[in-house]
Amino acid sequence: MKVKGWKDSETAQRLVKKSKISQRSKERNRANNALILECFIIIYFQQKSGVMQGKRVYWMSVHKKPSQVLVSTELELLLDQTNTQIMKKNSLDVTLAITIFSLVVFGIVMISSVSVYESHQITSELVADGVLKETSNSFYLWRHFLRTLVSIPIFIFAIYFPLKFWKKAALPFFIFSILLLIGVFIPGIGDDFNTNAKSWINIKGLPSFQPIEVAKLALIFYLAVWMEKRQELVRSFQYGFIPFTVLLSAVVLLVILQPDLGSVLVVLTMAASMFYTAGGSVIHVGLGAAVATLMATPFIFFVDKFKHIPKRIFTFLNPELADPLKEGFQIKQALIAVGNGGLFGVGFGKSVQKFGYLPEVQSDTIFAAAAEELGFIRIVFLVLAYAIIAYRGFAIANHAKDRFSMLIAVGITSLFTFQAIINIGVVLAILPNTGITLPFLSYGGTSLTINLLAAGILLNISRYAQEGTHFTHRRRVRRTYSSQSRRRVRY
Repeated sequence: MKVKGWKDSETAQRLVKKSKISQRSKERNRANNALILECFIIIYFQQKSGVMQGKRVYWMSVHKKPSQVLVSTELELLLDQTNTQIMKKNSLDVTLAITIFSLVVFGIVMISSVSVYESHQITSELVADGVLKETSNSFYLWRHFLRTLVSIPIFIFAIYFPLKFWKKAALPFFIFSILLLIGVFIPGIGDDFNTNAKSWINIKGLPSFQPIEVAKLALIFYLAVWMEKRQELVRSFQYGFIPFTVLLSAVVLLVILQPDLGSVLVVLTMAASMFYTAGGSVIHVGLGAAVATLMATPFIFFVDKFKHIPKRIFTFLNPELADPLKEGFQIKQALIAVGNGGLFGVGFGKSVQKFGYLPEVQSDTIFAAAAEELGFIRIVFLVLAYAIIAYRGFAIANHAKDRFSMLIAVGITSLFTFQAIINIGVVLAILPNTGITLPFLSYGGTSLTINLLAAGILLNISRYAQEGTHFTHRRRVRRTYSSQSRRRVRY
């Protein structure tokens, strides 16, 4: 009987057939795995911190039995490292850039008009002290113009500077800003420049600056990093709201001691916006505001350092009873300026209130002087410019590439929006009197430089904004999943 070779045996044929099937299965599995990973990367980048975060993603195995795939820290790290390679760069938000640049130019033009009297007054004092040889009507104009020339390159640099640097430098930057806030209380360093608040650091031989402006941006960076890492616990009162309150108090208490009520309001509203967007409870925010108000009331009414605050509140509530030459002077003169402007204004450079009637006309009350010279119809376009900044800023946050960028965009946009609302509200007697500048318009080197730096960072975020990502659907973000078991947190 002829013996068949092993190639002709039925067993060998079955083995060969099984081997081919196994090889095809492996190839098919590799293709499926590559397709699933590609889909997962697309989902990750499109909806990383919004809709899909915390939802179950199912992996169809070879046996068609779905098993839950959980977002792992290693995979997030890998995808973050390849983010700059996969994420497509877009052009920056041209509408926002043009609006900000227009406000800066408009600010220079208005300061050239409204600061004439104040420039003459201060240069007269400097001539009397032997510092200058002659008086000038453009003292504030040239100083503001030079500061603008310094700030514009910083603005352009921030547009193209990597965002990951701000993430890494958030903690050192925040600690540095706290040290600057402490520095205003050191004798010989802090200065009030004849105001109610000791808010400046004035070192001989160096330009003076306001640390609170630096602290605002530093707080935005650090809160964004902190909230990104603790996104699972933000809604928790014990692990979310309490640590947030302690962190915020480090800045707020130092600013209150200056005291600078306007900056406190801006910082609180800005931080609350970020906390709410990150997933914090509105009930916790309201409760914290109520407790803070109750705790601050005794200090406001019984501590001499804060005695001007009750007077401003009384003037706001009863303007007809306030002394028009003391507490009620600024609010009455600001309303006179706005009313005197009418619909079309008295004409550029023809303001009457700028001649000593409006305090700090080149900074805090520049809106009133502009309304007098330009009139209601033209000044509406100025208000619309800030509305455009708010709309475009929150739109950038809505389409930001990741959670950190989204929180940064919300913080910067809230900073510009609430500061403009408070400044304009004070001029129109809608809010109590606070000394705060109008972003991009008012005289002030620190404010202008920090605002343009923040605006550049906001435009930088817009370069990576992606349609289809909606991170501000914050109520859908409850918690992320991990392959490791963890202790359940009670809310």
